[in-house]
Amino acid sequence: MRHNNLALMAVSREPNPTRFQKTLAVHDWYLASDDWEFPMGGIQMLGKSDAEQIRANAPRMAGRLSPEMPFEVLAHHAVDFWLCGEDLPLPTNRVTLEPDGQIRLTLDEKNNTEGVKRLRHQLQGMLGDLGMHPHRLLDHSIYLHKGMPIGATAHQAGTVRFGTDPASSVLDADCKAHEVDNLYVVDTSFFPSIGAVNPSLTAMANALRVGDHLAERLR
Repeated sequence: MRHNNLALMAVSREPNPTRFQKTLAVHDWYLASDDWEFPMGGIQMLGKSDAEQIRANAPRMAGRLSPEMPFEVLAHHAVDFWLCGEDLPLPTNRVTLEPDGQIRLTLDEKNNTEGVKRLRHQLQGMLGDLGMHPHRLLDHSIYLHKGMPIGATAHQAGTVRFGTDPASSVLDADCKAHEVDNLYVVDTSFFPSIGAVNPSLTAMANALRVGDHLAERLR
């Protein structure tokens, strides 16, 4: 598993001089929304766009949507968001070793993407009230968005998940292998699902939990 991510740039009416803007996150629709009962994910700020990023990633779109605004001006008014949704477990997602020694990642990039799509529309519906610049083509709002392909896969999890049933899990509830008494796995491999946030703190907390279990067991 990984996350279903979407990078989105809005253009503010006022300049945005922020240099380090990745300081805010919104999880109002992490579990559900008023019109959809399933989890959608989280919205957080993204590192500030600069003119070269805009020029490289969306030159035609930027020029078409706002031809009178040079890339430098767009960057100065950019407000950047990172949308993070959950990639649910899928049996066909695999990491395999090829005969020639190459590692192959097989991943369904369209798995459970509806939530993050709805989250994007939720955010877009609010940006007009947040002082964003009017769109020239669609309902007076300008957004540049880019989905993250397999090459941007981050926060990998799963592959050695834990559980109570050896038929559907590799590890028990204490992250010990069902069939090997002295083998424990405490990285993000044990995750039964990835969630929609950075998994680092969860992995750390679980490692401390398993450490306490091992200390108690070895007494």
